[in-house]
Amino acid sequence: MTKVIIEPGICGFTAEVTVTADEDDEQELTVKVKSGCRSVMAMMAETGDTLDAYEYCLAKPGCSPFYKYAAEHFPAHSSCPVIAGITKCMEAEAGLALRKEASIKFIEE
Repeated sequence: MTKVIIEPGICGFTAEVTVTADEDDEQELTVKVKSGCRSVMAMMAETGDTLDAYEYCLAKPGCSPFYKYAAEHFPAHSSCPVIAGITKCMEAEAGLALRKEASIKFIEE
């Protein structure tokens, strides 16, 4: 099991993601997301919670099923880090990427 917390910024809709690979097939993942964001929760309801790691994680940037859904249904907010965070969690659980934190920090100068 791999679990991440995504702090998306000013909206305050923290997302908690838990991903578990199938014991017999690491490519098949169970993805659970908790978030106060209606758009994220609608996306997860639409996609379901059993997802193929290769389909979601090995797509070109902006072309995964998550991003296709977001392009059609999300309000205009292209910098939302939640989709990337869900995908990173899936990659790590499926053995497609190493576990390493990522961040975006604003620097005041």
